[in-house]
Amino acid sequence: HRGRNPLNHNHLREPAKKSVNVNLFPHFAVQCPCSPWAGCYNTRMMMTTLTVGETDPITVQDPMMEVPTRVRDLESIVGGMSKPSKMPGYCYSLPAKRCKVGSSLRSVKGSVCHGCYAMKGFYNFPKTAEALEHRFRCIRDPRWSAAMVALIRKRSIRYFRWHDSGDLQSVAHLHNIVSICRMTPGTRHWLPTREYRMVDEYVGEWGPLPTNLVVRASAHMIGKVAPSRFEHSSMVLPKGVESTDEGFTCPAPQQGNECRKCRACWSQNAKIIAYRVH
Repeated sequence: HRGRNPLNHNHLREPAKKSVNVNLFPHFAVQCPCSPWAGCYNTRMMMTTLTVGETDPITVQDPMMEVPTRVRDLESIVGGMSKPSKMPGYCYSLPAKRCKVGSSLRSVKGSVCHGCYAMKGFYNFPKTAEALEHRFRCIRDPRWSAAMVALIRKRSIRYFRWHDSGDLQSVAHLHNIVSICRMTPGTRHWLPTREYRMVDEYVGEWGPLPTNLVVRASAHMIGKVAPSRFEHSSMVLPKGVESTDEGFTCPAPQQGNECRKCRACWSQNAKIIAYRVH
């Protein structure tokens, strides 16, 4: 636990912004959220009358918590998954308007987030927007990590993408995703993010990421690369540029905007992925 009290995760909490609570859940007991591979099995105090809402902090969760077994019940806890036609598996998306770094970049001309694809088109359809907001609330449910593990296992998902829209919300959020990845070693996970600080803080506190998870630092500006301290990253090519010597160029535009047999984004060997501008 790198010198910290294993039961004290207050440093991973994000502050609540206002006192609005929704979706009341019954009381239950939770084990210590420290992962079993860290060798900690302490039991936390009984938590009662727990409320979860969009402004509540995301806390470190126990991925081994008991959850329902039926798929529809698990989907109710996590808010469901999406399955884009171009992808080889499922995705979990959040509202792009909830991005932290991305929200600041949307007003910066020349940034990848200026004219964000996830802020227009079908993402703005009422039902889609409502579903994304629901997932934004669901990630605060203490059962979320365990339910995601169970759902990924039940569906035997081989390739999983995090956040085809949206991004990390806190270090605790990243911690929970990493826990899910560790509990699903048969699944390859890909997580693109602009939240460099959160990744740095997590690795500094908790150590290396699992080998079945590729976290790609997304470059902020079109035509530029992400900071070199990140082992895996991605960039967006300027309009009219077909490829680059910086890394592997995504072949989707030449194959119906589909991944097909390509799995470079999930590969530890592909250090930089270059995408054409949307």
